[in-house]
Amino acid sequence: MTALPSRTEPIAAIATAPGRGAVGIVRVSGTAVAAVAQAVCGRLPAPREATYLPFRAADGGTLDQGLALWFPGPHSYTGEDVLELQAHGGPVVLQLILARCLEAGRAQGLRLARPGEFTERAFLNDKLDLAQAEAVADLIDASTEAAARSAGRSLSGAFSEEIHALRDRLIHLRMLVEATLDFPEEEIDFLRKADAHGQLSHLQQTLGRVVQRARQGALLREGITVVIAGQPNAGKSSLLNALAGAELAIVTPVAGTTRDKVTQTIQIEGVPLHVVDTAGLRDSDDEVERIGIARAWDEIGRADAVLFLHDLTRMDDAATRAADDAIAASMAGRFADKPVPVLDLWNKHDALPAGAPLPPGADSLVLSARTGAGLETLRRRLLAIAGWQSAPEGLYLARERHVEALRAVDGHLMEAAGHLHGENGALDLLAEELRLAQNALNTITGAFGADDLLGVIFSRFCIGK
Repeated sequence: MTALPSRTEPIAAIATAPGRGAVGIVRVSGTAVAAVAQAVCGRLPAPREATYLPFRAADGGTLDQGLALWFPGPHSYTGEDVLELQAHGGPVVLQLILARCLEAGRAQGLRLARPGEFTERAFLNDKLDLAQAEAVADLIDASTEAAARSAGRSLSGAFSEEIHALRDRLIHLRMLVEATLDFPEEEIDFLRKADAHGQLSHLQQTLGRVVQRARQGALLREGITVVIAGQPNAGKSSLLNALAGAELAIVTPVAGTTRDKVTQTIQIEGVPLHVVDTAGLRDSDDEVERIGIARAWDEIGRADAVLFLHDLTRMDDAATRAADDAIAASMAGRFADKPVPVLDLWNKHDALPAGAPLPPGADSLVLSARTGAGLETLRRRLLAIAGWQSAPEGLYLARERHVEALRAVDGHLMEAAGHLHGENGALDLLAEELRLAQNALNTITGAFGADDLLGVIFSRFCIGK
């Protein structure tokens, strides 16, 4: 079995994105900084001052010229001594500088950093908690302006502060219960005087607000997958193009034009929606089309929401109605174990004569992908399906694991309330539920967490971060 690298060894990596650019950065953190600076820069630069100098090869030649910055620990990103070398952003020159740093720091154990290891060091050295560390990656990966702003608030500690406030109230309540366990003859009066019921109720209400905000934050980060499905020539590709505002999918009058999925991410009020156009659903003898239809059903099975597109111009055709009914029945069977919202859309309203009857059903939406009529209403419906609620600027970004942890806290608090309000309240069980609730909270900020959880989180970061 291969041993994992030590978390105390000095590390180095290219900290900027792969490819060519005006500037690239090589970052070194740990005990090898002084040796690397002496070998590559000729001296240790003044703390926190940009110093222009040549970067030297082992034979004394110049690899490049640029800026060197030294951040003495603990006042650095990682909490350790950090050296950043800003050079020209060509991949070859950056690799040469990195190789020179690794060579110069070999005696001190300098090695190449793993993905996310600089931020992991920041977490381990108490520069960031786990939620803030995750916000670093979320800020880098943000696909919308709203997500970037919310990730910035999480990085600044807004989300962590709410979690810490919940934890402090929970600890206080635990203290009351644990103290009562030591004096069982006083338990009823003691808990009543301390208003344990009121404290627990207030804690649950506050948790509910945090859960709601976390759900919104997770939605900003993850978005939802929306699949456009229906019979051939219902206008699915036209709808994708209309929502995306670009000609992404081929549109022709020929049925079965779309043979494979076409995916585009759009945003509505900052919420990313991953919209998937699929092959028309029908019986076909064409082998290629059958493969596309099978893939369409696979996408429908993975969807968070389905836009079931109908053709208004064929509304009165018996065969078309029968085929739509068969598709609807098949969807219902596939969603028996996983309820998925299916929104009925009636397209080609622009092709109907004036005064023509419209389809019944309050949940149906009439639109025209060609003219754009009804698209704004569709966007509102999609936000409602996603569960989005317009939030003030104070929204922070959260991850699905945060939401799951908060749901676990809510479950433990409900169990605790049952033990507290019961006629024969079991204080030992009450204390245990409160302890489990606190543990669930702690996994969000990393105050309590297993090494395997940390490994999963930081392995998804980019190298150099």
